[in-house]
Amino acid sequence: MSNNTPNTPLFLEIASRTDPGVLRSLNEDSIATVSDLGLLVLSDGMGGYQSGDVASSLTTQVIVEGLTQGLQGKHHHGSEVAAMVEDVVKRANRAIYLEGERRAQRVHSSQEQAMGSTLALLLFRKNHVTMAHVGDSRIYRLRANQLELLTHDHSLLQEQIDRGILSAEAAATSHNRHLVTRGLGLEAEVEVTLDECEALPGDIYLLCSDGLNDMVDNADIERVLNSLQANLPLAASQLVMIANDNGGEDNISVILAKAGTQPTPAAKKNGFFAWLFGR
Repeated sequence: MSNNTPNTPLFLEIASRTDPGVLRSLNEDSIATVSDLGLLVLSDGMGGYQSGDVASSLTTQVIVEGLTQGLQGKHHHGSEVAAMVEDVVKRANRAIYLEGERRAQRVHSSQEQAMGSTLALLLFRKNHVTMAHVGDSRIYRLRANQLELLTHDHSLLQEQIDRGILSAEAAATSHNRHLVTRGLGLEAEVEVTLDECEALPGDIYLLCSDGLNDMVDNADIERVLNSLQANLPLAASQLVMIANDNGGEDNISVILAKAGTQPTPAAKKNGFFAWLFGR
């Protein structure tokens, strides 16, 4: 039986880090956190498309502005929150798609000017978590010292694994790792994967771009989170450092959020936390 009752206030401690990696000079990832809303957003400008940095920035901007306006100071039921999240993600998709069309018209081109990005989003309301996912950026959860992947990549590689064409071991070295089957801005409409779960005290949620999970295996991610769960900023920095030490082939972005019943001294000092009870 969970000790997380409706009368138990939860707080959320947040830490984030983004880095261009070793091989790239431009960081096409974009991250945003709004602690007062319990909102975490991560977007990766998709490789092989023009202006990935613009697409990822548009993603975080439209989503943060839309949810801030829709949620600030208001109370909503879970189904209303999920519908609001889906709507604002689709608005971000439309904004990127239209911007890509405008750029294509300026240079009299088409496919070469397509813009795309991925999305990983978490929204905490009381002890309820709404997740939104498009592409191959990921959401993990550490609970009771065990790391679990909560998302399923929208990628050609994942489809091949699901169909038994490739083993997970062979997929780790495949040249098709970055071919996504779904992304924001690639089409006028997008299918958003939504899910919901309950947050328990001690849970640590990780949002990351593929620059992390391509370079750092799940066992090492789990080890870092377990050993540094009392210091989220250091945990975020450590994950980025390991990814760079292992090659840093892509941009690396990490957002960590820990649910608890009392803010740690470090969280109080840094101010990177928000009370979620009653929201």
